[in-house]
Formats: sequence, C-alpha cells, structure tokens
Amino acid sequence: MAQQLRVDAIRAARSAGSGHPTSAMSAADLLAGLFDGHLRLDFDRPRAPHNDHFVLSKGHASPLLYAGYKAVGVINDEELMTFRSFGSRIEGHPTPLLPWVDVATGSLGQGLPIGVGLALAAKRLDRSTARVWVLCGDSEMTEGSVWEAFEHAAHERLDNLVALVDVNRLGQTGETMHGWGLSAYAARAQAFGWQALEIDGHDAGQIERALTRAGQASDRPVVILARTCKGKGVAEVEDQHGKHGKPLAEPDKAIDQLGGSRNLRFTPARPGAETGHQPARRTPVSLTRHEIGTETATRHAYGSALRELGTLRADVVALDGEVSNSTFAELFRDSHPDRYFEMYIAEQQLVASAVGMQARGWRPFASTFAAFLTRAYDFVRMAAISRANIRLMGSHAGVATGEDGPSQMGLEDIAAFRAIHGSTVLCPSDANQTAVLVEQLADSSGVCYLRTSRGSVPVLYDPAQEFPIGGSTVLRDGTDVTLVGAGVTLHEALSAAENLASEGLRARVIDLYSIKPVDTETIARAAVETGAIVTVEDHHPEGGVGDAVLEALASADTPVPVTKLAVRTMPGSGKAAELMRQARIDAHAIAEAAGQLVASKPG
Repeated sequence: MAQQLRVDAIRAARSAGSGHPTSAMSAADLLAGLFDGHLRLDFDRPRAPHNDHFVLSKGHASPLLYAGYKAVGVINDEELMTFRSFGSRIEGHPTPLLPWVDVATGSLGQGLPIGVGLALAAKRLDRSTARVWVLCGDSEMTEGSVWEAFEHAAHERLDNLVALVDVNRLGQTGETMHGWGLSAYAARAQAFGWQALEIDGHDAGQIERALTRAGQASDRPVVILARTCKGKGVAEVEDQHGKHGKPLAEPDKAIDQLGGSRNLRFTPARPGAETGHQPARRTPVSLTRHEIGTETATRHAYGSALRELGTLRADVVALDGEVSNSTFAELFRDSHPDRYFEMYIAEQQLVASAVGMQARGWRPFASTFAAFLTRAYDFVRMAAISRANIRLMGSHAGVATGEDGPSQMGLEDIAAFRAIHGSTVLCPSDANQTAVLVEQLADSSGVCYLRTSRGSVPVLYDPAQEFPIGGSTVLRDGTDVTLVGAGVTLHEALSAAENLASEGLRARVIDLYSIKPVDTETIARAAVETGAIVTVEDHHPEGGVGDAVLEALASADTPVPVTKLAVRTMPGSGKAAELMRQARIDAHAIAEAAGQLVASKPG
C-alpha cells in the first residue's frame, strides 16, 4: 500500500506539473500504517463526534493525503489527476473543501497546535475516546508554535494526541537543523513530558508496533519520531538535495522502480458508538442590564455577557491567554469551569485551540490584549482558509489604554482583522451594545473580532436596543457635517457635536460599531445630506475606521470631503485623556477638524 501511495503521489504531481512528491514519498509508510486499522474514522460521516482526526501538518505533502483518500475509496483516480487544477477540490495544500479535512494546512507549524485544540475538545468537552493523529515534517519542528503545542499538550495530559514526525533530514534548501538526529527531537519531547518512540519510518513492523503503543497511551501524549528518506524508493530523488517541491523528471521510470501502479483499498477502522457532546441546551437567562448614564468598560461587559451566554448555551467555550482578570473572561471561568481553557501566554496556541475546538462543533470565544493577537496573525489568516468559525476579543485597544504605554496598545488590530477574508470586525461603544453583539457572535460565521477598551465609558443605549452586525447607529442628527466614531472615540465625537452646536453647526454623529461589514447605506446617506465627514479612531490611520468609511463612499459612488483623525505619532505613557489629546482624536480636535471642513465646503 505504501508503494501505491508513492506511485499515486508521483502521478498526481506529474498531472499537475508541480507539487511535492518527494515529501509525500518519505511519509508513505507512516500513512499506510495509520490508515490500516489505527485511524478510526467513518468516511461516510466525517463530522460524526466519535471520529478520530487526522491532520496533515506538513500540508505540502498533500499528494500523499489525496492518494490515501483514493485508497479509502472516497475520491477516484480521475479526481486525483485534477491535483492543483483550477476548480478542483484537490488543492496544492489541503483545505476543508474536502469533508475529511478538518483544517487547512500549509503554513508550517500549525497542525500540531490545532491538534491540541481537537484533542482538548475530544477529551474535556466531548468526553470521547476519539484520538487525534498529526503528521508533522521535521523542518517545521523549528517553529515556536510547535513547542507551544508540546508544552500545552503535556500540561493537559492529552494522551489522545499522537504526533508522527517524518524525519527525512532534507528541507527545501538543505539539511534540517538536526538532520536524522532522532535523539535530539526525543530529548526535547521528553523534557516537555511526552512519550517519545524512535523508529525506522520505512519498517512496517516498527511502524505497527509504535502506532499500537501510541493508541494505548495513558496520561501523556506520544510522539513517534520516524527516520525516513525523502523520495524513498526512487534512485533519481531518494535522499537527494534539490528535489524538493517539483515533479520527478522521469516519472514513468520511477513508477516502474516502485513496482508499477496498483489499485489496493483500505478498509478503515470504524469508530466506537459514542454520542459525543449533547446538542446545546438553552437555559433562559437575561443579559446584564447597564443603566444609561452609568459607566462600565466594554471589556467588563464582554466578560459579563460571555458568562451569561455560557449559561444560555452549552456549546459556548472560552479561552484566554492568562489575562482573564483584564479581559474579564474570568467571569465565564468561575461560572463554567468545565468549558474554560487557560492557554497561558501562548497566543498562537490560543487561536489554534479555538480553531481545533470549532472543528468539533463547539463555539469558542478567545480573548487577550488586542496588541498580543498580532503574535497569532498567521493562525488567524489560516483560520479563514480553514473556513473556521471563531470569535476573538482584543482588549486594551488604542492609546486610551493609558499608562502601560505603546507596547500594550492595539493600534493595528482593526486593519489586521479587516484584511482577513470573510471576517467580522466590531467595536462596541458601550456596555449594553457589547452584550448584544457578544450574543450575536455565537451564531456568526468566519473569523469574528470584537475590540474592547480598558477604561470605563458612559452607557448610551437602552438594554433592549438592537445592534445588527453590519449596522450602525445615528445618535445625533445634523445637516452640516457627519462625525463617525466607534468605541471610545464615539464619546469624543458626541462631546465635539455639543461644542459645534454652541457655534451654530449641526453635526450628525454615527456610531460605526460594525466596521466590517460596514453600513454603507447610512454612511452614503450622511454624505449626501451633510456634505462632509470626519472620522475619528483610536487606531493608526491605515486600514481602520476612516478607510472603512472611504471604501463605503467609493462603493456607493458618493464623493465628499473626508478628514481622517487617527493616531499618527508614537504614543507614550500617560492618562487616557492626555494621550487622546496628544493624538488629536479628542473632542477638541474633532470639533476643530469639523469646523475647518465645513468652512472649506463649496458654497
């Protein structure tokens, strides 16, 4: 069977004219052994909660995975030959377009961290005997995210997680850091608390014994370190430099060396009859009501709303990066400890775990400081490719964070999350609005981001008011100029409107709490009716609220003068009011910019 997988990987790459057949060939024996009785997966019901999971972390070896699917019988040879073709499900790296692929891979170092999330969900939430198998490449073992996963898996005693490392010695440009030094990898894994098994990755007997031992593991995760040869079985490429990422020059000769084409079939092992987690219960609960005129931080409102959402819905889980007393995720933790996950200061593992959990049907909310989510940005980007439904909360956004200084201030987050395909970006302006948006996020799809602030702000809205995602709120009408803000800057815009009124200028104030999708209709109407717009944001000028408004105006073909107020200089430490004044995003600066813009309008 391993030879068949190698042959089909070569054939697929030949058909595409590109690909990574040599990386597939080194791991063929491992995959053949795994699929032959160890991976318990009902391919007819790939989302069944009792299934095992297989994650191909070395996603460039996708021809091997697709050859395995052909051997199982879920794709045919005709589809296999569409590898890397336009419109094919058989893409260059695996994605969930194929129903047996849980998550997209290809950005190395992500498979094992996501495997941790899958294993956590299976063990602690589903209470299932499902096992998670992750096939890693040796090159990706230098990624820090891999070692975040090693440490967290050991800490959680995930004995349902198995990493298979294809140690074929050769990376894209040369030898890997440790070459065939299995003991170097084993020592590291054991230091983290894993059981490490060193084997010859082309010896079927050793593979079978290692997989059996891994399947019987107790109290700790297992890593199988397999010494292999890149391009195994074909003299032209076996253990040769410079053969990475390209089809074989003489594929027919190579296929002959491997014994020719075959049409063997796997009979996958069936998972046990388990129910998995029960459908979400809905317990009646009222969201915390915040009285108009009182002051509450939106980060605190997030924690309160999440706690209540956890009571309402049994499928909601919360994760945090060891700042739960700042994000107020601790409120969820104290009420629902069985569905709370402390991920510590490991933001890549934080996001990866959320991606893994949602693949098992849970609805994760993950929180940390907005600035620290940049560490996990590649995981966020890949989450969109995975078609993952995750909810991220970034607190301490903007210069309003205050004395902690710029290292703690999220000033790029809106731009970063707006750039994610299919994302939702929300910036609530008061506590009641925050609660309503959090409840909606439980059923939202894609990558959703909620931006919250450190300091308390006045409650503006009645608890019963609705805030649809994609909407906005006009808090004050006017015909001379429009002021657009979100979060803390909305309150500054309201103060500016009062100041302008004393000068005889009527300013319309829009709360753009939904930055993506943006309320183009309301913005375009304001542009037509007031003829000038000032946007103000506690964020750098690139890619934030101002650019969202400009894009809305462009799509509506409504050109009007726009002044963008944003944080254009490097902030330091200080009081929030001092820093907002320095950045010229406070009420005085808004009123001044609006007055100048109105004065410059034609007529």
